[in-house]
Amino acid sequence: MIHRSTASHEFVALTDVGRVRANNEDAVGVNEVSGMAILADGMGGYNSGEVASAMAIEYVDSHAARMLQELGPDVTPSELRELLYLCINGANRNILEVALTTPQHMGMGTTVVVALFRRDRVLLAHLGDSRCYRLRDGALQQLTRDHSWLQEQIDAGLLTQQQAQESEYGNLVTRALGVEPSIQIDIDEFPVEPQDLYILCSDGLTDMIGDDDLAALARAPTSLADRAERMVQLANAMGGRDNISVVLVQTAGEKHKPIKPGLVSRLLRSY
Repeated sequence: MIHRSTASHEFVALTDVGRVRANNEDAVGVNEVSGMAILADGMGGYNSGEVASAMAIEYVDSHAARMLQELGPDVTPSELRELLYLCINGANRNILEVALTTPQHMGMGTTVVVALFRRDRVLLAHLGDSRCYRLRDGALQQLTRDHSWLQEQIDAGLLTQQQAQESEYGNLVTRALGVEPSIQIDIDEFPVEPQDLYILCSDGLTDMIGDDDLAALARAPTSLADRAERMVQLANAMGGRDNISVVLVQTAGEKHKPIKPGLVSRLLRSY
């Protein structure tokens, strides 16, 4: 487990091989100085999946840290978007080159989801079906949209959510690093509020745990590390058919409750 804290964020990252797979092709990374959390779910024969996911984490982390240092504290949102685009594209080229030049790694690739926190914003970049959720005021919301064959069928109205959950084609991703020279990266920006909880996870978690159970675990009044462990434990208890990875990021600060209109008028009359 990785556990890091700053004045503004707490990071916990955990990955587990699961109950069926022989090796772990997931990788997780946290850089509290950069304000970055990364998760990758590798694919490929032998140990190639774990090679691809590890390469993605290392490349994005190291290059983003260097570029953030060069840009300085006044970096703009557009510069952050460009930074994520360049780092993920660089990781793609790096993985693809190794896949094409090393026979035992031919065909390897990896999903990736990156959360970059700056002040009161978070930028999310992803390819594949690794996800990011946000728990705010007790409500869980999926912020990323899967790049998968099943999601395309749902979007086209050809499958319902229930049919998709029962489909045998759940692991077919339509975007990944290391597969094609040119990639399409989804990069979105969201406002961050005090006490938000962001959950980055591989499909080894979400295939085993529904959103209601995930929300209940995320809301538990325990430590961030304990919540991450409980998520992995439940996924294993439900079968653990794949590697299971989760990165939790809790934002600091106090929530300010809105003042009710009636209270406002009473306060004004008292002056």
